[in-house]
Amino acid sequence: MTYFGGLDIGSTAIKVVVIDSAGKLVGEHVTATGSLFYKNAKEAFETLLARLGLRRDEVGYLIATGYGRKLYKEADDSISEITANGIGAHEVGKAFGGVGTIINIGGQDSKAIRIDSMGGVTNFVMNDKCAAGTGRFLDVAARNLEIGLDELGDYHFRAVAGPLDINSTCTVFAESEIIGLLANGHGKGEIISGIHASIAKRTVRLAKKVGLEDRIYFDGGPALNKGLVAAIQEELGREMVVPEHPQTTTAFGAAVLARSEYLADAEDRLAGRKAEAQAKAVLAEVAANANCGTGCTAGGCATHGA
Repeated sequence: MTYFGGLDIGSTAIKVVVIDSAGKLVGEHVTATGSLFYKNAKEAFETLLARLGLRRDEVGYLIATGYGRKLYKEADDSISEITANGIGAHEVGKAFGGVGTIINIGGQDSKAIRIDSMGGVTNFVMNDKCAAGTGRFLDVAARNLEIGLDELGDYHFRAVAGPLDINSTCTVFAESEIIGLLANGHGKGEIISGIHASIAKRTVRLAKKVGLEDRIYFDGGPALNKGLVAAIQEELGREMVVPEHPQTTTAFGAAVLARSEYLADAEDRLAGRKAEAQAKAVLAEVAANANCGTGCTAGGCATHGA
């Protein structure tokens, strides 16, 4: 069997996905990007292959995407993370009746993407100028609150009072604000729900710029945070589609495109072989006819038989 890979080299995390010839997810792997983009991406890909018991030559086509995609020269192709995210969300969203708007929150940026019924991107906006409203903002908050990043969601639902206002739109100033709220005796739950509410407001404002379709797809690492999901849904006034593997949607989209490109190349190769065979048959016939007598009617000479 031939397999296909998608490698999403993000600013903070590397995501790898492998799918089979039917387009089904076989395995995924997520690791920190670190400072050595190429080395860590190569190790991440090899780690997943080893876990799946696959050789590199069993992966027929690999597409790289994300911030560091151009650094991975061994990939068969590379595409933007916007395109890959659209394809991945479209494929996963089929199980939910289709999706039209994507909200993606990454480590260093946030995006809103509008896609058509085929998964093609028709519009997108991006916030990559400020870390507020991104995974980086959540990392800073968790560190200042002295809790794990994966605990933010639980603390959100432990809030006794309503969410506290986090007025700073800059991560640096928000960090000072969080420290001040703690010093004033406010609970971690109320602070965290306030942080989530602040991110939700910024995110929804961004998404409205591309238009909000009936079904909105939320992906990226922060989509694993159930408290943040709840805050964005409350701000939207509706539920979102949150996939089982929100962190790897873009890598999955790259793998889906890898499969499509490989199959298209295979069809082209088959068509080329058929054309070559037909050309050889014609040439053989021409050569045979050249040996015929002038009175041959394709059946009355030594070449074509008596």
